[in-house]
Amino acid sequence: MYHLLQVIHVFAVILFMGNIITGLFWKFHADGTRNPVIVAHTMRGLIRADRWFTIPGVVVVTIAGILAAVQAGLPLLRTGWILWSIVAFSLSGVAFAWKVAPLQKELLVLSDSSDAFDWPNYRSKSLRWELWGLFATLTPAAAVILMVWKPNI
Repeated sequence: MYHLLQVIHVFAVILFMGNIITGLFWKFHADGTRNPVIVAHTMRGLIRADRWFTIPGVVVVTIAGILAAVQAGLPLLRTGWILWSIVAFSLSGVAFAWKVAPLQKELLVLSDSSDAFDWPNYRSKSLRWELWGLFATLTPAAAVILMVWKPNI
């Protein structure tokens, strides 16, 4: 059972990390066009991908990871690499919910407006999205490193 939970956990991590990393790629690609139709289409896709892949990925990563640790007899809060991975993963979730997701919706509204595309305003919000998105990507990447490396911390 432990190995099955590990496989599920790893596949969920791949799905989760792959989606957030490719999301960054498509957002930069769309922004490079400065075309509000392409940007709006991309933002709708990112929001939809978060709903279909990122959020379910978080749920499966969390449940399968906890169950695998319990199955292996590892104390979650007294095993340093697990504890700090949970902290990093949680910080990513907070950044996503508090900053990234609301900014995505604002960027969609700005790019999908029938008014003239306000590139400077869009770019200003987009820069904040990029910075928070980078944080929300690096923190689970750190968790992946801790999970693979398993340092004695």
